[in-house]
Amino acid sequence: MSSDIPQLSVNTIRTLSIDGVQAANSGHPGAPLGAAPMAYVVWQDYLRFNPVHPEWPGRDRFVLSAGHASMLIYSLLHLTGYDLSLDELKNFRQWGSKTPGHPEFFHTPGLDATTGPLGQGAAMTVGLAMAEAHLAARYNRPEFPIFDNHTYAILGDGDLQEGVNHEAAALAGHLRLNKLIWLHDDNQVQLDTATFKAESDDVAARYVAYGWNVLKVADGNDLAQIRAAVKEAQTSDRPTLIQVRTVIGFGSPRAGTSKAHGEPLGAEGVAETKAALGWDYPAFTVPEEVKAHMDARERGAKLEAEWNALMDGYRAAHPELAAEVDAMLKRELPANLADALPSYEVGGKGVATRNASGEVINALAKVLPGLMGGSADLSGSTKTTIKDGGEMQSGSMAGRNVLFGVREFGMAAAANGLSLYGGLHPMVGTFLVFADYLKPAFRLSAIQMQPVTYVLTHDSIGLGEDGPTHQPIEQIAMLRAVPGAHVIRPADANETAAAWQMALEYDKGPTALALTRQDLPILPRNHAGVKKGAYVVRDAEGAQIILIASGSEVSLALDSAEALAAEGIPARVVSMPCMEVFRTQDRSYRDSVLTPGVKRVAIEAAAKGPWYEWVGTDGAVIGMDTFGASAPASVLFEKFGFSVQNVSKVVKSVL
Repeated sequence: MSSDIPQLSVNTIRTLSIDGVQAANSGHPGAPLGAAPMAYVVWQDYLRFNPVHPEWPGRDRFVLSAGHASMLIYSLLHLTGYDLSLDELKNFRQWGSKTPGHPEFFHTPGLDATTGPLGQGAAMTVGLAMAEAHLAARYNRPEFPIFDNHTYAILGDGDLQEGVNHEAAALAGHLRLNKLIWLHDDNQVQLDTATFKAESDDVAARYVAYGWNVLKVADGNDLAQIRAAVKEAQTSDRPTLIQVRTVIGFGSPRAGTSKAHGEPLGAEGVAETKAALGWDYPAFTVPEEVKAHMDARERGAKLEAEWNALMDGYRAAHPELAAEVDAMLKRELPANLADALPSYEVGGKGVATRNASGEVINALAKVLPGLMGGSADLSGSTKTTIKDGGEMQSGSMAGRNVLFGVREFGMAAAANGLSLYGGLHPMVGTFLVFADYLKPAFRLSAIQMQPVTYVLTHDSIGLGEDGPTHQPIEQIAMLRAVPGAHVIRPADANETAAAWQMALEYDKGPTALALTRQDLPILPRNHAGVKKGAYVVRDAEGAQIILIASGSEVSLALDSAEALAAEGIPARVVSMPCMEVFRTQDRSYRDSVLTPGVKRVAIEAAAKGPWYEWVGTDGAVIGMDTFGASAPASVLFEKFGFSVQNVSKVVKSVL
């Protein structure tokens, strides 16, 4: 047994990892065996954190983008003193454990992001680094660098192949995020095959072209080489990719092969691996000298105390800024949030909800300093620009407007990182139809319970002449299907203002705002009703039918109710901007809006599926069963059945 404590520590990480995988009889032993040395160096020599207070704002951030190697980070968390016992490692991948198959933020103490879908972990670190640079530029003052941390990630070959990685890396290089350091577990093997059979590009040259600093470590087991590379990366004026040549499954009978990637080594394989590592302890053993060496609680407490003292000095020297920072880090919303919202008068000129959203954003920006973000090269259309907010650019990172370029997936993943950092309320914008391009990040917003606001405009066939490629049909149903997400499709400018308040107050997941290109009439303001997800816009004594609609179709429902009344059919009209919120209301409120026993017709220019929950088997849905077409919006609505005549016809058929 080696007396070299660092090497003994590396092998402890390795053996805990393969023991966990073997106990679960599933998992990924290969990456932890190969990447343990680089992980050890980062965590032991460079990473600033406090295991007793995982949310300490002054900490460095670390993301295991290759999330399938989760036993690697679980081993590190246990060894450094986080609230993750050895029993939790023994229960890897089991029901109720804190050690799920892939790292889950909010579930396991010490994690900075949920990873597993390859590429997204790295892309989120771009947002984490953007947040640090942005907040530092806005709030740091001479002698008070209160935002001053590095962001690290370990990536596999698959991470670097994913398209979102390209989007995020290009943005990081453009912004010169010099405190972002990626360590590439360059083992030249992926799940199916050796990497040379799937790629032939020069990875280093690609990142140099993106504007990155690229370093190479020839031997992934040489701790001194890794140490020197990380130290050099910390002094770079650009983001850094460190390519660390490793051996997947190091020490195991499957070393260097795809077989080491995603299967337990088996009892014999584990024994052979431990023998090759010179390890003769029982399973799940942490040698006492390693336990003492890697326990970071004392140094973590010291680091946090130093940062707290810095913050105390900052509060004394800059009390107004400090109060703003403290409120941001607590995600406090201003008490006057509702008062800041614009209000629109019935009978006034119609307003497109995207335009109303733009007005609300700028009203909120004045009272909510953490509100920031941008659009995927569509800010003129999505109306997401904060006036006088400045542009985030290299050298002027204080800007609140981010020019993400045409990178929907990278944009949304970065927004998750901006939110995970703490203190910021990120928003991102694109056309609703392009939610397809960012959906995986929207899903991770929900899994991580991050309150990112997605401003998704041009929400139906109402965008008109651009045709079916740009007209969303199934996208809103797709977003509604994501657990924990709120999808709000406001019917007018007043509902849009309320929708933004709902988005900011909802802290358990993302909110998607589906907004129109076309102007909509102003409805009577019912802020309380909107915040309950659905409310009665127009009632009728003895209503025989309830017309339920969202967005632009609420006005159609109101016009149809008038026509039905003229024919002796009293109709109630319900605006349902947010199904998810309405679903959480108590039964008495839901029944007061959707009276039991009264038949219902839902109207929405989108896929019909979600509405059958509300109309039942004896109701009807007027929606889209096909893609759209290229024509003026008024023509499209008529041709696809969104007319008073067709609504009346469907109502009569239901009755």
